[in-house]
Amino acid sequence: MTFQGKHALITGSSRGIGRGIALKLAEKGAKVAVHYYKNDRVAKETLAKIKERGADGFVVQADVCRPEEVSRMFERAKAEFGKLDIFVHNARPELPGFYTGPMDLTLEQWDTALDSQAKAFLVGTREAIKLMKDGGRIIAITYTPAARQFGSWQPWVAMGSAKAAMESLCRYFAVALAKRGITVNAVSPGWIEDSVLNSLPAAAQQRIRDWQESGWIPMGHLGTPADIGNAVSLLCSDEASWITGQTLTVDGGASLMETVMPLDMQRG
Repeated sequence: MTFQGKHALITGSSRGIGRGIALKLAEKGAKVAVHYYKNDRVAKETLAKIKERGADGFVVQADVCRPEEVSRMFERAKAEFGKLDIFVHNARPELPGFYTGPMDLTLEQWDTALDSQAKAFLVGTREAIKLMKDGGRIIAITYTPAARQFGSWQPWVAMGSAKAAMESLCRYFAVALAKRGITVNAVSPGWIEDSVLNSLPAAAQQRIRDWQESGWIPMGHLGTPADIGNAVSLLCSDEASWITGQTLTVDGGASLMETVMPLDMQRG
Protein backbone atom coordinates (compact mmCIF):
# COMPACT_ATOMS: atom_id res chain seq x y z
CA MET A 1 0.00 0.00 0.00
CA THR A 2 1.46 3.35 -1.06
CA PHE A 3 0.22 6.92 -1.18
CA GLN A 4 3.01 8.21 -3.38
CA GLY A 5 1.67 11.11 -5.43
CA LYS A 6 -1.32 11.55 -3.09
CA HIS A 7 -2.21 14.75 -1.27
CA ALA A 8 -4.09 14.84 2.06
CA LEU A 9 -5.63 17.53 4.25
CA ILE A 10 -6.32 16.53 7.85
CA THR A 11 -8.03 18.92 10.23
CA GLY A 12 -6.79 19.00 13.80
CA SER A 13 -3.58 17.25 12.73
CA SER A 14 -1.05 19.19 14.78
CA ARG A 15 -1.36 16.72 17.69
CA GLY A 16 -3.12 13.64 19.02
CA ILE A 17 -5.22 11.47 16.73
CA GLY A 18 -4.87 13.89 13.84
CA ARG A 19 -1.08 13.78 14.11
CA GLY A 20 -1.20 9.98 14.20
CA ILE A 21 -3.16 9.98 10.95
CA ALA A 22 -0.87 12.54 9.31
CA LEU A 23 2.27 10.60 10.17
CA LYS A 24 0.86 7.28 8.96
CA LEU A 25 -0.14 8.75 5.59
CA ALA A 26 3.24 10.46 5.34
CA GLU A 27 5.04 7.17 6.02
CA LYS A 28 3.34 5.78 2.95
CA GLY A 29 4.33 8.74 0.78
CA ALA A 30 1.44 11.23 0.95
CA LYS A 31 2.02 14.96 1.14
CA VAL A 32 0.03 16.33 4.08
CA ALA A 33 -1.58 19.68 4.88
CA VAL A 34 -1.35 20.00 8.67
CA HIS A 35 -4.26 22.05 10.02
CA TYR A 36 -4.22 23.73 13.41
CA TYR A 37 -6.33 26.29 15.25
CA LYS A 38 -4.12 27.90 17.91
CA ASN A 39 -0.75 26.22 18.36
CA ASP A 40 1.55 27.07 15.47
CA ARG A 41 4.54 25.50 17.23
CA VAL A 42 3.12 21.96 17.51
CA ALA A 43 1.82 22.16 13.94
CA LYS A 44 5.35 22.89 12.75
CA GLU A 45 6.64 20.03 14.89
CA THR A 46 4.20 17.69 13.14
CA LEU A 47 5.34 18.95 9.74
CA ALA A 48 8.94 18.32 10.76
CA LYS A 49 8.03 14.71 11.66
CA ILE A 50 6.34 14.36 8.27
CA LYS A 51 9.52 15.49 6.56
CA GLU A 52 11.57 13.06 8.67
CA ARG A 53 9.48 10.33 7.05
CA GLY A 54 10.48 11.48 3.59
CA ALA A 55 7.21 13.23 2.76
CA ASP A 56 6.32 16.94 2.57
CA GLY A 57 3.46 19.31 3.23
CA PHE A 58 2.57 22.62 4.83
CA VAL A 59 0.76 24.00 7.88
CA VAL A 60 -2.47 25.96 7.68
CA GLN A 61 -4.46 27.76 10.38
CA ALA A 62 -8.25 27.92 10.43
CA ASP A 63 -11.20 27.99 12.82
CA VAL A 64 -13.33 25.13 11.47
CA CYS A 65 -16.40 26.61 13.18
CA ARG A 66 -16.30 29.38 10.56
CA PRO A 67 -17.26 28.24 7.04
CA GLU A 68 -15.32 31.04 5.40
CA GLU A 69 -12.14 29.89 7.13
CA VAL A 70 -12.75 26.29 6.07
CA SER A 71 -13.07 27.52 2.48
CA ARG A 72 -9.86 29.52 2.85
CA MET A 73 -8.07 26.42 4.11
CA PHE A 74 -8.99 24.55 0.95
CA GLU A 75 -7.93 27.48 -1.21
CA ARG A 76 -4.51 27.16 0.41
CA ALA A 77 -4.50 23.43 -0.38
CA LYS A 78 -5.33 24.21 -3.99
CA ALA A 79 -2.48 26.73 -4.18
CA GLU A 80 0.06 24.36 -2.54
CA PHE A 81 -1.00 20.99 -3.96
CA GLY A 82 -3.14 21.75 -7.01
CA LYS A 83 -5.39 18.82 -6.12
CA LEU A 84 -6.54 16.73 -3.18
CA ASP A 85 -6.92 12.96 -2.80
CA ILE A 86 -7.72 12.56 0.91
CA PHE A 87 -9.71 14.73 3.31
CA VAL A 88 -9.98 13.75 6.98
CA HIS A 89 -12.11 15.77 9.38
CA ASN A 90 -10.76 15.27 12.89
CA ALA A 91 -10.69 18.72 14.57
CA ARG A 92 -12.79 19.45 17.65
CA PRO A 93 -12.94 22.36 20.11
CA GLU A 94 -11.47 22.14 23.60
CA LEU A 95 -13.72 20.72 26.33
CA PRO A 96 -15.01 24.03 27.79
CA GLY A 97 -16.49 24.86 24.41
CA PHE A 98 -19.08 22.09 24.59
CA TYR A 99 -18.68 19.89 27.68
CA THR A 100 -21.88 20.40 29.73
CA GLY A 101 -24.91 18.23 30.49
CA PRO A 102 -28.19 18.68 28.59
CA MET A 103 -29.94 20.64 31.33
CA ASP A 104 -27.22 23.28 31.63
CA LEU A 105 -25.82 23.32 28.10
CA THR A 106 -25.84 26.80 26.56
CA LEU A 107 -26.91 27.36 22.99
CA GLU A 108 -23.45 28.73 22.32
CA GLN A 109 -21.90 25.43 23.43
CA TRP A 110 -24.41 23.52 21.31
CA ASP A 111 -23.57 25.66 18.27
CA THR A 112 -19.84 25.22 18.86
CA ALA A 113 -20.19 21.44 18.80
CA LEU A 114 -22.43 21.31 15.74
CA ASP A 115 -20.47 23.97 13.86
CA SER A 116 -17.13 22.23 14.50
CA GLN A 117 -18.39 18.82 13.42
CA ALA A 118 -21.44 18.51 11.18
CA LYS A 119 -21.27 21.96 9.60
CA ALA A 120 -17.48 21.89 9.21
CA PHE A 121 -17.68 18.42 7.64
CA LEU A 122 -20.45 19.52 5.29
CA VAL A 123 -18.51 22.58 4.14
CA GLY A 124 -15.18 20.75 4.09
CA THR A 125 -16.46 17.86 1.99
CA ARG A 126 -18.04 20.18 -0.56
CA GLU A 127 -14.76 22.09 -0.80
CA ALA A 128 -12.65 18.92 -0.93
CA ILE A 129 -14.50 17.36 -3.86
CA LYS A 130 -13.76 20.44 -5.96
CA LEU A 131 -10.11 19.42 -5.75
CA MET A 132 -10.63 15.66 -6.15
CA LYS A 133 -10.49 13.61 -9.27
CA ASP A 134 -12.22 10.24 -9.38
CA GLY A 135 -11.21 7.93 -6.56
CA GLY A 136 -10.89 10.32 -3.63
CA ARG A 137 -11.19 9.40 0.04
CA ILE A 138 -13.13 11.32 2.70
CA ILE A 139 -13.03 10.26 6.37
CA ALA A 140 -14.82 11.65 9.44
CA ILE A 141 -13.44 10.89 12.92
CA THR A 142 -16.46 10.27 15.14
CA TYR A 143 -17.23 8.50 18.41
CA THR A 144 -19.97 5.92 17.95
CA PRO A 145 -21.06 4.92 21.49
CA ALA A 146 -21.90 8.45 22.59
CA ALA A 147 -23.09 9.40 19.12
CA ARG A 148 -25.45 6.59 18.31
CA GLN A 149 -25.96 4.09 21.12
CA PHE A 150 -25.89 5.61 24.59
CA GLY A 151 -26.88 8.72 26.53
CA SER A 152 -25.11 8.09 29.82
CA TRP A 153 -22.09 10.38 29.29
CA GLN A 154 -24.23 13.45 29.98
CA PRO A 155 -21.65 16.26 29.47
CA TRP A 156 -20.90 14.82 26.00
CA VAL A 157 -24.44 15.53 24.76
CA ALA A 158 -23.52 18.33 22.34
CA MET A 159 -20.50 16.57 20.88
CA GLY A 160 -22.29 13.21 20.79
CA SER A 161 -25.14 14.77 18.84
CA ALA A 162 -22.69 16.51 16.52
CA LYS A 163 -20.79 13.27 15.87
CA ALA A 164 -24.06 11.45 15.15
CA ALA A 165 -24.96 14.13 12.60
CA MET A 166 -21.53 13.75 11.00
CA GLU A 167 -21.94 9.98 10.70
CA SER A 168 -25.29 10.57 9.01
CA LEU A 169 -23.65 13.00 6.58
CA CYS A 170 -21.11 10.32 5.69
CA ARG A 171 -23.90 8.08 4.48
CA TYR A 172 -25.56 10.80 2.41
CA PHE A 173 -22.29 11.92 0.86
CA ALA A 174 -21.32 8.29 0.19
CA VAL A 175 -24.35 7.88 -2.06
CA ALA A 176 -23.95 11.28 -3.69
CA LEU A 177 -20.28 10.74 -4.58
CA ALA A 178 -20.25 7.02 -5.35
CA LYS A 179 -20.32 7.40 -9.14
CA ARG A 180 -17.21 9.55 -8.94
CA GLY A 181 -15.39 6.80 -7.09
CA ILE A 182 -15.07 8.98 -3.99
CA THR A 183 -15.66 6.99 -0.81
CA VAL A 184 -16.92 8.57 2.41
CA ASN A 185 -16.54 6.71 5.69
CA ALA A 186 -16.28 7.32 9.43
CA VAL A 187 -13.72 5.98 11.88
CA SER A 188 -14.93 5.72 15.48
CA PRO A 189 -12.10 5.42 18.01
CA GLY A 190 -12.40 4.01 21.50
CA TRP A 191 -10.35 5.49 24.33
CA ILE A 192 -7.08 6.74 22.84
CA GLU A 193 -3.96 8.07 24.52
CA ASP A 194 -3.13 11.68 23.59
CA SER A 195 -6.75 12.54 22.74
CA VAL A 196 -9.79 13.97 24.54
CA LEU A 197 -8.82 11.68 27.42
CA ASN A 198 -5.83 13.89 28.15
CA SER A 199 -8.10 16.94 28.45
CA LEU A 200 -9.77 15.48 31.54
CA PRO A 201 -8.47 15.98 35.10
CA ALA A 202 -5.60 13.64 35.98
CA ALA A 203 -7.68 11.68 38.48
CA ALA A 204 -10.44 11.13 35.91
CA GLN A 205 -7.90 10.00 33.32
CA GLN A 206 -6.47 7.41 35.68
CA ARG A 207 -9.90 6.08 36.66
CA ILE A 208 -10.79 5.63 32.99
CA ARG A 209 -7.50 3.87 32.22
CA ASP A 210 -7.85 1.56 35.22
CA TRP A 211 -11.48 0.75 34.38
CA GLN A 212 -10.83 0.06 30.71
CA GLU A 213 -7.65 -1.95 31.24
CA SER A 214 -9.29 -4.07 33.94
CA GLY A 215 -11.02 -5.99 31.18
CA TRP A 216 -13.48 -3.69 29.44
CA ILE A 217 -11.05 -3.48 26.54
CA PRO A 218 -10.54 -7.12 25.52
CA MET A 219 -7.13 -6.31 24.04
CA GLY A 220 -6.04 -5.02 27.45
CA HIS A 221 -4.84 -1.50 26.70
CA LEU A 222 -5.95 1.87 25.38
CA GLY A 223 -5.33 2.70 21.76
CA THR A 224 -2.82 5.15 20.32
CA PRO A 225 -3.04 7.80 17.59
CA ALA A 226 -1.04 5.41 15.40
CA ASP A 227 -3.82 2.80 15.74
CA ILE A 228 -6.31 5.28 14.30
CA GLY A 229 -3.79 6.26 11.64
CA ASN A 230 -3.61 2.62 10.59
CA ALA A 231 -7.41 2.40 10.27
CA VAL A 232 -7.64 5.60 8.24
CA SER A 233 -4.79 4.41 6.04
CA LEU A 234 -6.68 1.21 5.27
CA LEU A 235 -9.83 3.10 4.26
CA CYS A 236 -7.78 5.48 2.09
CA SER A 237 -6.11 2.67 0.17
CA ASP A 238 -6.99 1.60 -3.37
CA GLU A 239 -7.98 -1.76 -1.91
CA ALA A 240 -10.83 -0.07 0.00
CA SER A 241 -12.43 1.41 -3.10
CA TRP A 242 -15.68 -0.55 -2.60
CA ILE A 243 -16.15 0.42 1.06
CA THR A 244 -18.28 3.52 1.51
CA GLY A 245 -20.87 4.94 3.88
CA GLN A 246 -19.59 2.80 6.77
CA THR A 247 -18.47 3.49 10.33
CA LEU A 248 -15.40 1.51 11.36
CA THR A 249 -15.12 1.11 15.13
CA VAL A 250 -11.49 0.96 16.30
CA ASP A 251 -11.58 0.28 20.04
CA GLY A 252 -9.70 -2.93 20.85
CA GLY A 253 -13.04 -4.74 21.15
CA ALA A 254 -14.50 -2.53 23.90
CA SER A 255 -17.83 -2.10 22.09
CA LEU A 256 -18.29 -5.90 22.16
CA MET A 257 -18.57 -6.03 25.96
CA GLU A 258 -21.95 -6.44 27.71
CA THR A 259 -22.61 -3.55 30.10
CA VAL A 260 -25.49 -5.44 31.78
CA MET A 261 -23.39 -8.40 32.91
CA PRO A 262 -20.57 -8.46 35.51
CA LEU A 263 -17.16 -8.43 33.90
CA ASP A 264 -15.93 -11.57 35.66
CA MET A 265 -18.87 -13.52 34.21
CA GLN A 266 -17.97 -12.37 30.71
CA ARG A 267 -14.39 -13.49 30.99
CA GLY A 268 -15.41 -17.14 31.49
